[in-house]
Amino acid sequence: MKRNLFLAMAFAAVLVTGCKSTRNSGTADLPPPPAPVESKAAATADTGAVASAGVVGDDASNEVGLPAELVNKRVIYFAFDSSEIRAEDRALVAAHAKFLAGRGDVGVRLEGHTDQRGTREYNIGLGERRAQAVRAALGLQGAKDNQLSTVSYGEERPAAAGEDEESMAMNRRVELVYGKR
Repeated sequence: MKRNLFLAMAFAAVLVTGCKSTRNSGTADLPPPPAPVESKAAATADTGAVASAGVVGDDASNEVGLPAELVNKRVIYFAFDSSEIRAEDRALVAAHAKFLAGRGDVGVRLEGHTDQRGTREYNIGLGERRAQAVRAALGLQGAKDNQLSTVSYGEERPAAAGEDEESMAMNRRVELVYGKR
């Protein structure tokens, strides 16, 4: 009897700690995303694990001829639970589209990311919707469809650790990863 009571209490403890709310029920305005990265060390940290694989970074960007003003501006940030490109990022998307329109030999992989709130399945879908939104905007502004590919990592590759709003805002993003086609 004591064993059953202990198991029931342990199970209840797991349920209580595992049932943390995953959705924001409020509609309060969120703080703006972090400022663009300026230093080379910060740029490497901003692009995450793919930078260490040699896919991203100043060298890869220079290899495809990415203009200097876009080298450290390859991240589009999103509001919580949204796949709509923010007004302040539309000019950045337009600049990348203009670059791609003039360079048929260059391709870009659009990597969708989310913060840790929500289920794994939901976050994979949200990351894909974000990547597709950027893809559509690039296509409407001159990039060719065969230059663009998308992938969603959901919450699996965070740019910032932590559960504070600033960290989560940095994780809600689409990264543009350039390469030769």
